[in-house]
Amino acid sequence: MVALVTPMHADGSVDWDGLTHLVDWHIEQGTQGIVAMGTTGESATLGFREHDEVIERVVEIVDQRVPVIAGTGGNATDEAIRLTRHASRVGADACLLVCPYYNKPTQEGLYRHFHAIAMAVDIPQVLYNVPSRTGVDLLPETVARLADIDNIVALKEAKGSVERVHELIERVPDSLAIYSGEDPVAMETMLVGGKGVISVTANVAPKHMRAMCDAALAGDRIKAETLDADLQPLHAAVFLESNPIPVKWALAQMGHIPDGIRLPLTPLSERFHQPVRDALQALGLL
Repeated sequence: MVALVTPMHADGSVDWDGLTHLVDWHIEQGTQGIVAMGTTGESATLGFREHDEVIERVVEIVDQRVPVIAGTGGNATDEAIRLTRHASRVGADACLLVCPYYNKPTQEGLYRHFHAIAMAVDIPQVLYNVPSRTGVDLLPETVARLADIDNIVALKEAKGSVERVHELIERVPDSLAIYSGEDPVAMETMLVGGKGVISVTANVAPKHMRAMCDAALAGDRIKAETLDADLQPLHAAVFLESNPIPVKWALAQMGHIPDGIRLPLTPLSERFHQPVRDALQALGLL
């Protein structure tokens, strides 16, 4: 699944035609799910109305060809419920709920936050643990508690640790699927029992990511390792600056979107242009 960027014009306004193009291109390239309005989609800088509209448009464009997962998390529980209700109402297949950021809740606070959202909105929900962004780590024992809630169906784990994935798979029931949220460890996550990846790299290399995922999910370690080795330089390149700065620059170089990005994010620093370009060229993407 792709953690989709939100294409923008030079003035920072959303490029709706570009959004249509990107979604159609991903489906043609074999992407199996669209995750809209996550971190990579710059959800933190879009207002409620824009956030809602991006999700509505993606649902319309996809037209049930693949699942749509809407990013609806927030650091206020009421805000997350409001966003999740809207996504459910307009036809999203599931919602992605990041751990509350900045206010650093306790594990009990995290449990009550996600429990409240699940009770308020009857839509499949994917928890999202990304400590480097939120300042809080959703621990395996808390995930195991939340797995007892029927409509909490998956976890996007972006701590970047295969050891954490092992622990989760041991502690959490099979009813809750584990997805990688870190491209560099996505292959290993799938080989030890994860169900897939919500990928930044897939924004620019959807076919390559799909092929690697297919091999890993089939348990073909040799083929998966070969494909993953080719992808590792690109994984590194798209995180040379804060996501989604490099991946949006790369997509603009590929001709898929304009070069717009919204403050406080800024365009990719010139010193990183060539490394990102080199990584794209190595895979035949430029």
